[in-house]
Amino acid sequence: MDFLDNNAPPTVGIVGLGAFGRLMARHLSRHVSLLAYDPSLPEGDVIDGALAASLEAVARCRIVVLATPVNRLAAVVAAIAPHLRPGVLVADVGSVKVGPAAILRDGLPAHVEILGTHPLFGPQSARDGIRGHKIALCPIRGRQWRRVAAFLRGTLGLDVIVTTPEAHDREAATVQGLTHLIAKVLVRMEPLPTRMTTASFDMLCRAVEMVRHDAPEVFLAIEQANPYAPDVRRRFFRLAAELDAELDGAHHGSAGTFPSPAWTETTPGMSASRAASLETERAP
Repeated sequence: MDFLDNNAPPTVGIVGLGAFGRLMARHLSRHVSLLAYDPSLPEGDVIDGALAASLEAVARCRIVVLATPVNRLAAVVAAIAPHLRPGVLVADVGSVKVGPAAILRDGLPAHVEILGTHPLFGPQSARDGIRGHKIALCPIRGRQWRRVAAFLRGTLGLDVIVTTPEAHDREAATVQGLTHLIAKVLVRMEPLPTRMTTASFDMLCRAVEMVRHDAPEVFLAIEQANPYAPDVRRRFFRLAAELDAELDGAHHGSAGTFPSPAWTETTPGMSASRAASLETERAP
C-alpha cells in the first residue's frame, strides 16, 4: 500500500471497535498495520487484525480513523488532538457529515489533514465482501485524500463518490432517512407474514434486516443529526397522511378522489365507442 509517501505501509489507528470498526479492521489489516483503541478492550489484545493499544498510541498513527458514534465525536476529537503529529490524516466514518465536519475543523490542530467519509454499507450488507460497495468522501482539509481514494478504488474495489458534507446530507436524508424510518415502523408491526409473500415484500423484509441490528446511535444520528432529515421525514408523513385520507374518502364513496378503474380507462388506439361499451358492460 503506497497511498502515502513512505517505503513501509502506514500504521492506521482506529478509535472505536464496534460492529463497523471491526468490519473495517478485517479488510484493512490485509494491507496496513493496525492499532485500535476501544475502552472495552485490554491493551495487547488482537481483534480482527488490529492490535489494541492506548488512545495516545492510536492518535500517533499516520492515519487515524474515528469509528465512534456521532454524539461522542466531539469528546473523542478533544482527547486525541494533543497527540496528533503534523501531517496526520484524520477521518471519520459517520452517517452524517455537516455536523461532524464542523467538529473536526474546529477541534483538530491546523497541522492535521481531515477527511470525512461515509461507507454506504455495513456489517449486514457487506457480509459477503465490500468490493463494489459505495463510499462517500468529503475532503475537508489537505490533499492526502486523493491517495486514499485511489487505494479505496484500486485495492479495496470500492465505488468512491467525492462530494461535500452538505450535498451528502441532503441526499442521505432521503436515502438513509426513509430506509431506516420505514424499517423501524415495520419492525414495530411484527410479526409480519412469512408464508404467502410476494417478491417485492421479500425484498422489503431483506432491507429491514440490513438495518435491524444497527446500534440505536446510528438511527438517531441519521434522523436527528442530519440537518435535512426532519424536512424529509415530515414530507413523508404528510404525503402518507394525504394518501390515507384519500383512501378513506374513496372507501366512503367520495367522488373524484381517484380516476376511473383501470379496466374502463381507454388505451392507445381504443375507440370512443369501445370505451363506452366497456363502461356499459360494467354498469349494473
